[in-house]
Amino acid sequence: MEYFIKLFLSGTAKGSIYALMALGYTMVYGIIQLINFAHGEIYMIGGFTALIMGGFFYSQGMPMGWVLVLSILLAMFYSAAFGYTVEKIAYKPLREKPRLSALISAMGMSIILQNTVLLAQTEKFLPFPSYLPEFSWLLPYKEYINSTQFIILVTSTLIMILLTLIIKFTRMGKAMRATAQDMHMAQLVGVDVDQVISVTFILGSALAAIGGVLICSYMGQINYYVGFIAGIKAFVAAVLGGIGSIPGAVLGSFVLGWTESFGTGYISSDYEDAFAFIILIVILLIKPDGLLGRTQKQKV
Repeated sequence: MEYFIKLFLSGTAKGSIYALMALGYTMVYGIIQLINFAHGEIYMIGGFTALIMGGFFYSQGMPMGWVLVLSILLAMFYSAAFGYTVEKIAYKPLREKPRLSALISAMGMSIILQNTVLLAQTEKFLPFPSYLPEFSWLLPYKEYINSTQFIILVTSTLIMILLTLIIKFTRMGKAMRATAQDMHMAQLVGVDVDQVISVTFILGSALAAIGGVLICSYMGQINYYVGFIAGIKAFVAAVLGGIGSIPGAVLGSFVLGWTESFGTGYISSDYEDAFAFIILIVILLIKPDGLLGRTQKQKV
């Protein structure tokens, strides 16, 4: 039973990270019906920004708490700027074009960002220091959950609650929901659709940056390719829960995290990456729209 609880908590922490990224996928898809395949690279850029700026702040003698806070804030800002720029350059000009054009553009941006970081940094894995504090009161429970996992879980939960409140109760959140329901009708009632889409990319990119910092601190390393696998898994989580559904993205992320954790714990860690796609295939065979997805009627 103790081993089960340990795997459950580990999977919950992992699912929290996937959720931060999956929310970016599902928000963008819900509004403009586009899969932003460069989202994983935004996550990776956030991690590298925190690594570089955190090293600079630490070398200046700043307390570790300030190093963590400033590194995350700058990673969010830099990643949000990248997300905004990518949307304006690669996606906006193709908004009224065939879906395949936007899909190819998204894949192209993913490759461009990967190679940009590769040339600017290195192809090798770099050590990523853990900026996260250790809680002494968690030491008796370290067999079940450590301080890093606890911080990841709490941070992700608070962010997801805040995002839900923003979407449900703010003016911009209502505009986002209106645009997702019918973009052209939203324009007719005065919604600035371009602004809504930009804000969606900014929010999604900032969430990905937080995920990048947290998971790289947890893993202790980073390289230019870390965003690709994480992005694919977050995309799987979004589809698993029902692409376009925010609660579905969160649920799908936790299901994926638990599946990987229990799979590696009870079967073999060699198949960790395969478990994501196995569970996706099984769920979609049973429920093609995802766990919380809704069938969308196509107008003829």
